[in-house]
Amino acid sequence: MSENKAPVCTRFAPSPTGYMHIGNLRTALYAYLLSRATGGKFIVRIEDTDRERLVDGAVDVILKTLEVTGLDYDEGPIVGGPNGPYVQSERKAIYKEYAEKLVALGHAYYCFCSEERLAQLHEENENGGYDRHCRNLSEEEVKANLAAGLPYVIRQKIPLEGTTTYTDEVFGEISMENKEMQDQILLKADGYPTYNFAHVVDDYLMGVTHVVRGSEYLTSTPKYVLLYDAFGWERPHYVHLPLLMGKDADGKISKLSKRHGAVSFQDLVNQGFLPEAIVNYIAHLGWCPKNTNEEIFSLAELRELFSIDGINKSPAVFDYEKLRWFNSEYIKALPDEPYMAKALPELEKCCKPYVNREALAVLLHSRLACFGDIEETVKFVNERLPMEGDLYTNKKNKTTPEGCKEVLGEVLPILEKAEAWDNDSLFELLKAYAEEKGLKAGAVMWAVRVAVARQAVTPGGATELMVVLGKEETVERIKLAIAE
Repeated sequence: MSENKAPVCTRFAPSPTGYMHIGNLRTALYAYLLSRATGGKFIVRIEDTDRERLVDGAVDVILKTLEVTGLDYDEGPIVGGPNGPYVQSERKAIYKEYAEKLVALGHAYYCFCSEERLAQLHEENENGGYDRHCRNLSEEEVKANLAAGLPYVIRQKIPLEGTTTYTDEVFGEISMENKEMQDQILLKADGYPTYNFAHVVDDYLMGVTHVVRGSEYLTSTPKYVLLYDAFGWERPHYVHLPLLMGKDADGKISKLSKRHGAVSFQDLVNQGFLPEAIVNYIAHLGWCPKNTNEEIFSLAELRELFSIDGINKSPAVFDYEKLRWFNSEYIKALPDEPYMAKALPELEKCCKPYVNREALAVLLHSRLACFGDIEETVKFVNERLPMEGDLYTNKKNKTTPEGCKEVLGEVLPILEKAEAWDNDSLFELLKAYAEEKGLKAGAVMWAVRVAVARQAVTPGGATELMVVLGKEETVERIKLAIAE
């Protein structure tokens, strides 16, 4: 399982059946990074031959997600390329040609079994699979059925004996006895190929050297390598990725699904996660960089660092708290202008008119884990929360409820007379009061901060919060605190 340093060609071939699942995005990312790390080619192909599961607009979602995450591709929809078209439904004639070629080579056959017969087989033995009823039809029978216009599918003729083995770059040698495999359908009655056939033909014709996909395909791949062998084509390198798991509330680990929370890229973006943070975190779900303990990487850095031998076999657990940490680091690193462009609209949606949104946004910049947290984080600004517990008591500043109430009563008239309502001016007012009374400035600030915020932990100190709340609301909250 050594890393291949030669330029490679990888592909991302999603089915347009909905939003971009986190697992799909990880597959796209790893395929992209592998190609870029070797100076190779990255292809995007839309696999839409399962017509019943298509979702309108899903192709646009897929391509937009790749654009937003920075996963540029060399060939594919929109950009084109020499191996197009890059949408499988537009390649229908190609699959028919190769399916018939496989029949001529003796590695596939026409199956004329009716839906009723297949349904009866399933009813009699739902796990038995197809009984190979048409596998040994004579050439004359096949010609007669075709001439009569009987509906048919083309099935792969799996060897009945022996073992098929291939080597995966992550999991090593994988073997399966041929008798355990079914004669799968390659071309359906409607003329569309199955995934099992189309992706093999496309990967070969498009020059894909490394197939990157989830480990759920480990046991299906023997059927695919048999197709390569039947055509006399060189097998690609297979890179199967570890399972993605989620953690339940009780700590139980199971395959990542909707019950674990947001599982699509768009869901996470809608919740306020930054695309760059999502990509950085997903890169670590099954891969570990060599010779560094760093975790924060730009996409350009990931392109330099990525290698197959860094991929793990063990399942990766999607940890939302870890993602929140990544996101918090990215938010802190955002320059002021793009940060404000994201924070201010969220504050506009939830803040009352008296709130100084710009000042509040500045306070939140280094304290947010996710933009979706803003409404809950600033709840204390929009509501006069009930005063819970003994918030005024603070050992460090040696404050007591009685002392704080006395401070509030004395600073209230000072604040009511204040003409300038900016952070520096307010700080000097409270500092001067503390010096006059022989008090620690921290004790005065503590009393005021608790009175206006009405909670223990706040994004900012007393005078910063007073600026956020404005003079009128600050004064009213101090009066309320005194009266309680």
